[in-house]
Amino acid sequence: MKIRSLVLTGFGINCEEEMAAAYQLQNSDVKILHLNELFLGKYSIHDFDIINFPGGFSFGDDIGSGKVLVNKIKYKKLSSGKYFIDEIDKFISKNKIILGVCNGFQVLAKMGLLPNVNGNYEQEVTLTNNDSGKFEDRWVKCKINESSKSPFLKKGQFPNDIIELPVRHGEGKLIIENEQIKTKIIKQSLNWLSYADNNGIITDKYPFNPNGSELNCAGLINSQGNVLGMMPHPEAFLSLYNHPNWGKIKRENPNISEEGQGVKLFQNIINHLKK
Repeated sequence: MKIRSLVLTGFGINCEEEMAAAYQLQNSDVKILHLNELFLGKYSIHDFDIINFPGGFSFGDDIGSGKVLVNKIKYKKLSSGKYFIDEIDKFISKNKIILGVCNGFQVLAKMGLLPNVNGNYEQEVTLTNNDSGKFEDRWVKCKINESSKSPFLKKGQFPNDIIELPVRHGEGKLIIENEQIKTKIIKQSLNWLSYADNNGIITDKYPFNPNGSELNCAGLINSQGNVLGMMPHPEAFLSLYNHPNWGKIKRENPNISEEGQGVKLFQNIINHLKK
């Protein structure tokens, strides 16, 4: 069985080719579609097993990252008379998967899909300007939460449960609406990926934490475990040679796999869906 992967594009999304390549490496059927093709009814999201919201600068981030795109999705009425957000709700209820990376994470958060601890698709968190006050474009280390329900990355898949990925964002600071929501996120282990220092210790210190996120959050998952958002870009580390220090890594570990660490995320997604 081939998993069918939908990669969205349009309106300033610009990481669709890298995201599609990640699934092609897993022998998945991949379709890159402009959102308008879905809005006009040319295709249905229900023909796919996973929807991917890639990174980019949707609508130029002119009114906060992802906000205009969110409004377009939430309030778009389809020819069937249904709203597009209702189709997304139906997609999630079938235990299919939604992944949002960087700008895609911002969209999922502002759409109310993440973390959605109250189950009503009301926005509970936001992603706003980095504490540094500037765009951060570099590599970070992230610690995987071993208590998370996430099927996407698991304990023991990386040394010390640390994955290294690039970040490229100006608005990556997660802010949680209130303490009640924060408590639910912690209790349910929805903060599945956290920024860490060179020793693998979760930290709020800059530059290891590039944005100052609450809970040092680099990624959130919903309670159901099938909607995932993350700021670092796994699709940008599909080959060891994507890493800026690949030469030293290769010299010190001559037999190391030439796969980039980001590949494991997409392998896990495909294997999970096949099950």
